[in-house]
Amino acid sequence: MRLRRRRRENQRLMPIKNQKDPARGVFTRRALLFMAVQTGTLGVLAHKLYQLQVKDGDRYARMAASNRVSKRYLAPPRGRIVDRYGIALANNKENWRALILPEETTDVAGTIERFSTIIPLDERDRARIAREMRHQRRFVPVMLRDFLSWDEMARIELNAPSLPGVLIDVGTRRVYPEGELLAHIIGYVAPPNERDVAHSALLALPGMRVGRSGIEQSQDEKLRGTAGSVEMEVNSVGRVMSELNRIEGAPGTEIGLTIDRGLQQKVLGRIGEQTASAVVMDCRNGEVLAMVSTPSFDPSLFDSGVSHAQWIEWTNNERTPLINKTVAGVYPPGSTFKPAVAMAGLQSGLFSPSDRIFCPGHLDVGGTRFHCWSRWGHGSIDLHQALKYSCDVYFYEMARRIGMDRIADTAHQFGLGTTLDIELPHTRTGLIPTPTWRQAHHHHWNGGDTIVSGIGQGFVQVTPLQLATYTSRLATGRSVQPHLVRALNSEVGPQAMADHWPALNMPEKYLTALRSGMFAVVNEQHGTAPKARLSLPGVTMAGKTGSAQVRRVSRALRESGHFNSANLPWEYRPHALFICFAPYDNPQYAVSVVIEHGNAGADAAAPLARDIMTDTLMRDPVNHVTPPPESVADAGDIE
Repeated sequence: MRLRRRRRENQRLMPIKNQKDPARGVFTRRALLFMAVQTGTLGVLAHKLYQLQVKDGDRYARMAASNRVSKRYLAPPRGRIVDRYGIALANNKENWRALILPEETTDVAGTIERFSTIIPLDERDRARIAREMRHQRRFVPVMLRDFLSWDEMARIELNAPSLPGVLIDVGTRRVYPEGELLAHIIGYVAPPNERDVAHSALLALPGMRVGRSGIEQSQDEKLRGTAGSVEMEVNSVGRVMSELNRIEGAPGTEIGLTIDRGLQQKVLGRIGEQTASAVVMDCRNGEVLAMVSTPSFDPSLFDSGVSHAQWIEWTNNERTPLINKTVAGVYPPGSTFKPAVAMAGLQSGLFSPSDRIFCPGHLDVGGTRFHCWSRWGHGSIDLHQALKYSCDVYFYEMARRIGMDRIADTAHQFGLGTTLDIELPHTRTGLIPTPTWRQAHHHHWNGGDTIVSGIGQGFVQVTPLQLATYTSRLATGRSVQPHLVRALNSEVGPQAMADHWPALNMPEKYLTALRSGMFAVVNEQHGTAPKARLSLPGVTMAGKTGSAQVRRVSRALRESGHFNSANLPWEYRPHALFICFAPYDNPQYAVSVVIEHGNAGADAAAPLARDIMTDTLMRDPVNHVTPPPESVADAGDIE
């Protein structure tokens, strides 16, 4: 009974026991959801920590380091330019400057404005800074001011907390110890423009300079070098605390020139205040030992900026100080051209050295009279006498018979009217005219053009460097090319060897005849250049005078007997020229001289060339490995 009662009780309570608790179900779901959220959050955090510490750890470490380390590139030292003995002609000198790193300041314009209240900036500085800011990346420093004084540097350092991104840096500026002496050869440098920077990113660095003329321009890429870098520790306001690491840039190539600085000084001293040019060459290998063009200019002015007033003064000067007259000045060669005409005549087969032409003082062709410089004429003369007396009629007749094309071909072989491979920009080729050239300019070539070309007048134009090359080739019979670069980083090139240059395609017997005639010009009685005779024992020189008209003289004025070109205004007087080589029996040196409006080559240019040749022979630069004593050229005014 009792057992049945208990079973019934259990059956009654069983539905109640099997019912689920609603509150307990809700709690379980919330716990699970909360646990899932926690697990997900922890997973995300773990992933982020992994991302930050493992995958991106190096990147964030670099970013953290960049907050205290500032890295910038350094402009490399520009290569030196030295003379043949290693004497510096273009060098570098340290100077202080203020830079701004745009990436280290949030307000570039404000920083620059605050800087200008401490160190004044003119409109040109502001324009340059704005231009560089636009075209350069933020990590490239921009120069605010160059050539700072100690007082200016102190003021910048004192105000450093208010000038984030501004720092003092030591740079270099280009210096030219010889100033005007070598300005036309060395040239000058100037800050790069936008086109330069677009061509080479290296030029965006503060302090970089670009060659604008002379060797500085022609050898610019060799002189630039390779950029370096420096890492500096900075504080929260960007002030430099210490230097952590520095990698110096590789300096540019040192350019060794053929120039003898001492001889250059001697030549300049001989020319004095005249507007003139002179070239001294080693006629065996084409090395240019001296190259002077006067007046000159101070190249150092271009590094810091030439004032407007100075530029106007230079460009308005009728004597053109900015032009290197030795390579960019073109002049009628006058009678210095006659040996080239003679060689053309001899090679044509129409003349021999012994053939004679009669000179009555003029040549009449087609109703036009062409005068000889001597009113009385020279009579019947051969080639030797024609060169000795510089007879115009002889070369008028020779040119008329052989024609201008033969003359032009020979002149080009001698280097006249051609592009010479010298390491200077802005060189001119001059002109040896031909009928084809004249017709190309829609003009007729007539017989008179050929006749006057026979004495180096008319359209014929050459440079003083071409005259020196012409003289060197005539003296040695080799096709030497003039050059200024002798060595790169002290390693002498093959062009310094005489056998590097091939022989001219001209018979030696004809070259000997021309040299003999030029010897007579200087050393025989009645030669046109007795004032060029050397006074050095046992040494003789051969040469040729030239006077090149710059305006036509009428027939009536010539025949009046009262004409004297020395009485003309300076700008209307003929140019005075002289070419020479020495020693005569073993040619080593060639000299060309052009004195603008110097009137007579025999009176003005020949004595100057004699003095220059004397200085050269006494110094004998090509046979010295160290600079000859300055006293060697003090034999002075040898007559």
